[in-house]
Amino acid sequence: MFRCFIVGLLLGVASVRGASLLTWNQLPPLPDKLGVAGAFAGVSGGALIVAGGANFPDRLPWEGGQKIWHDTAYVLTDPAGSWRVAGKLPRPLAYGVSITAKDGLVCIGGSDAVRHYADVFLLNSHGEVKRLPPLPRPVANACGALLGDTIYIAGGTETPDATNTLATFFAFANNQWQELPPWPGPGRMLAAAGVQAGNFYLMGGVDLSAGPDGKPARAYLKDAYCYNPKSGWKRIADLPHPVAGAPSPAPATGQAHLLLLGGDDGSKAGFQPIEQHPGFPKTILAYHVITDTWAPVGGVTAAHVTAPTTWWKGRCVVASGEVRPGVRSPEMWAFTAATGKAGFGWLNYATLAIYLVGMVLFGLSFASKNKTTEDFFRASQRVPWWAAGLSIFATLLSSITFMAVPAQAYLVGWNFFVANSYLLLTPLVIAVYLPFYRKLNVTSAYEYLERRFNVATRLIASALFILFQCGRIAIVLYLPALALATVSNLDVTTSIILMGVMCVIYTMFGGIEAVIWVDAAQTIILMGGALLALVTVLLKVEGGPVAIVAIANEHGKFFQTLPWSWDYTVGAAWIIILGSIFINLFPYTASQDVVQRYVTTRDERGARRAIWTNALMCLPGQALFFAIGTALFVFYREHPQRLDVAMQNDAIFPLFIVREMPAGVAGVIVAALFAAAQSTLSSSLNSVATAYVTDFHRRFRPHATDKSCLRLAQILTGVIGLAGTAVALILARSDIRSLWETFLSVIGLFGGTISGLFVLGLFSRRAHGYGALVGALLSAGLVYWISANKLASFWCYAAVGVTACIVLGWLASLLLPGPRTAPDGMTVYTMRKNPS
Repeated sequence: MFRCFIVGLLLGVASVRGASLLTWNQLPPLPDKLGVAGAFAGVSGGALIVAGGANFPDRLPWEGGQKIWHDTAYVLTDPAGSWRVAGKLPRPLAYGVSITAKDGLVCIGGSDAVRHYADVFLLNSHGEVKRLPPLPRPVANACGALLGDTIYIAGGTETPDATNTLATFFAFANNQWQELPPWPGPGRMLAAAGVQAGNFYLMGGVDLSAGPDGKPARAYLKDAYCYNPKSGWKRIADLPHPVAGAPSPAPATGQAHLLLLGGDDGSKAGFQPIEQHPGFPKTILAYHVITDTWAPVGGVTAAHVTAPTTWWKGRCVVASGEVRPGVRSPEMWAFTAATGKAGFGWLNYATLAIYLVGMVLFGLSFASKNKTTEDFFRASQRVPWWAAGLSIFATLLSSITFMAVPAQAYLVGWNFFVANSYLLLTPLVIAVYLPFYRKLNVTSAYEYLERRFNVATRLIASALFILFQCGRIAIVLYLPALALATVSNLDVTTSIILMGVMCVIYTMFGGIEAVIWVDAAQTIILMGGALLALVTVLLKVEGGPVAIVAIANEHGKFFQTLPWSWDYTVGAAWIIILGSIFINLFPYTASQDVVQRYVTTRDERGARRAIWTNALMCLPGQALFFAIGTALFVFYREHPQRLDVAMQNDAIFPLFIVREMPAGVAGVIVAALFAAAQSTLSSSLNSVATAYVTDFHRRFRPHATDKSCLRLAQILTGVIGLAGTAVALILARSDIRSLWETFLSVIGLFGGTISGLFVLGLFSRRAHGYGALVGALLSAGLVYWISANKLASFWCYAAVGVTACIVLGWLASLLLPGPRTAPDGMTVYTMRKNPS
């Protein structure tokens, strides 16, 4: 019994597997007590509108009843309120397409008892109707959805007695209709449309043909198609079974799912006696756009067909509809989607606690060595080269990378792997930049800019670095904590406080030496954790590595989608390769958190080894995280039911960690994620304190004692760390994340400009301080303008920043008064001279 318990504990999953949560609730029923099918539904001015539709008010169809079309528009302003009549449609109408646009509900096509219509009009919550350009032809029983600013309409029938369906595809943009090429399949009506991840989807439906008696014969369909505005149509995975009349548009949940909420599968067609029809299937089918798979994800509370859907006040509303052939329901159902959370388990908590306490104690063991600022900022240059190299690697591999790289490979493949330009940059860094930093004996990288140009250049570059790092601290803490909290019961507040406060403690007292040694330990933990994660996925995929490679290759998850062109507006191969060189130029040559490691080793030879250690680790390290993403794609393609319909794509690795990892192992991987965050955080804290004390405090208070500077550096480390932790907590409780990320993105645009200042100073004899400042300001403005107007891919921003700073700075130096030549020892042409 005991043995079984231990085996179950170690081999069982880390926690009970959480499920996606679709929470259903009822809104006030429609005033029409019978309900309607084929109504128009949408939102205008924050109010829910349901208009038109058809029902059998006197007798049911098998009793000889006649279908009646309606024109009343009802409005609901509060989920707990009451419906009111807002007005009427231009005519009784049903079975058209409903689209919620920014100006109100767009009603497209539809039918009455006599004919089908091409009419299109806009309806608002006041009952006001505005005519829009009509469809190219009459259409009813079609489906449609809004993608961006374009309305797409697919299929339908043209007349009430049609014995064939339409295979037409219309697009409405710029106030005009255009007929586009149809999907590569049969025509259809009563299909479901949906929009997800920038694509339009067409799923299931019914095809018609003339039966032996001349009446329409139905063929229920299960094929499905995806339309991309740039690349056109492609067929996607078939539905598990036919579906027709499912509420449409199919609601999009999370970043990668579309839901078919029941629908008619045709299995009860011709059921007799019809008055005893059991109702339509309740199964919800979820389509995952990344793995191209379908999976059942529970059932609807009430199965309604020929009902429109719309999003209103954070919930998806299914408006009335048909519950059995000929039988309507006035019930209004709505659901919200939330990620199911899995328990983290005591063994995982224990593993994580051991890691956190161990790192703090290890870091604090260096506290007694910090007697001077030389100890605190440069470890008195006693750090072994291999530890410095591991620290550089850990500094640049943040928690965001830990999650984002596997997610990128899972989403689109290995395209960004070609951005590994570290080996190309390393010879340049070692041959040019490193000798300057070592011979100048700098503590801050930006000391060089003052010696080469002027104090203003130094202060501006240092201030931008400090601002970016201070803002980045909060994001580095917040994003992994949010991802873990989304998929597990590991509280976001607890995660942020644990990562932030415990890192602040050892960084504040241990200085750069503690940071580097803890980084080295954390590198082993995070890379070991990543390797363990990959092995776990491999063991869970049927067929192992061979199957993963084959399936991933079949679905284009390596480099198949990478365009080998020079198109600078997209992530084309050559643009990524060249752009990454300029992007990586900043961290390796001009960013204090990395440059600081160059001056912590005993000599320049040790620093060279440290830089090569990082460079040689980057390629296999990046490959490991890309491989995890590829393996996750194959795993979830084999097990789509284990995905969460409400999740964000970047949470795919945390989802696997907390739901699929064995107990205890999940704790190790989460510890690795914490390690990735803390290694970046500790580097940011120490480098910011170093930059401020060296570039600002000592610059303007040259007589300050070393002891007071050391105390200030420690206090700054604590204050900035705790402030960053507090901001991360605020982000977790408010809606300012977008503003904060905007701030970081704007500050981050200047990395190329700062890199350009160093290149200008090192390689130009003629450039001087005033010209460099003008070039930097114009470069920053140009990059911001290109970014704001989306004139190029983000891969180009750093290249533009560096190039513009060099060219404009050099030209400005020719035009503005200033020194005609650089100080001795400050350029590559004179660096062998002893700098003053």
